[in-house]
Amino acid sequence: MVIPIIIFIMLAIVLFFAAFFSKRRFGLLGLALTAGATLSTIWGYDAGLVVSSTGLVSEGHLTSAIALSLVTLLPAILLLFHGYSYKNEISRVVGSLCFALLAIAFLTVPIGSALILSGPTQTAYDFVVAHKSIIISIGVVIAVIDLFFTKPPSKKERERRR
Repeated sequence: MVIPIIIFIMLAIVLFFAAFFSKRRFGLLGLALTAGATLSTIWGYDAGLVVSSTGLVSEGHLTSAIALSLVTLLPAILLLFHGYSYKNEISRVVGSLCFALLAIAFLTVPIGSALILSGPTQTAYDFVVAHKSIIISIGVVIAVIDLFFTKPPSKKERERRR
């Protein structure tokens, strides 16, 4: 089945373009994803109850996947509208790629639990799950490093925004 791969690719594309067009720095977005993933382990059950109470999704693995994904992405989505931004396009592309890759690493297990995987898609999924910890570790380190290069806008830039 190719559908699970398409779901992950479409999610990565949406997250990439959201970060790219918002121009937000990866450091803040990456740490927001980390905070969301931490919260999803704490609030996963309660978030699942909230999602199932809407009646839009029947209870089960899909409810859990949606709830955990929403809790993981919510802090980063909120920060897409506020925070430091990149000035040049190459930085925006690299930061957006890092954001999409880190988000997919965090969402692999919750989304994968709701999908039926077999054949090549199972192999690809198992590869990503096996390397998820490495991807997340490197992503968080890069996010922290990116924060070191973040500087507040100068007085001139703040006056221009008014």
